[in-house]
Amino acid sequence: MKTLFSLLVCVWCVTTSYTQVTVKQFNADWNKANTVTWLGKLSDCSVKYIDVAKNPAYQKKYKLVVFPTIIIFDGGEEVKRYQADLSFKITATRSEIQEEIDNLIMSDF
Repeated sequence: MKTLFSLLVCVWCVTTSYTQVTVKQFNADWNKANTVTWLGKLSDCSVKYIDVAKNPAYQKKYKLVVFPTIIIFDGGEEVKRYQADLSFKITATRSEIQEEIDNLIMSDF
């Protein structure tokens, strides 16, 4: 019985961690060519795209000055930010961002 309970607790922890990590990409239609397309391939997180031209309140709320900007949130709190360079392209790689997500999830255990 203890083993079953432990297993259920582990499943709950993994599920909770999964839903708590969110990756948001902020960009605008005028910069669509520089949208990071591989974000949907990240695992153990939810991914959202926000067009700041259509939702300008986000620009002020998150103090966005460069697009695209990718922000990783854990439990609603910002933990890491990746901003585009002068050519409006993100230099961070998929593996760098996935590593940050993996570290966040493991830190919950």
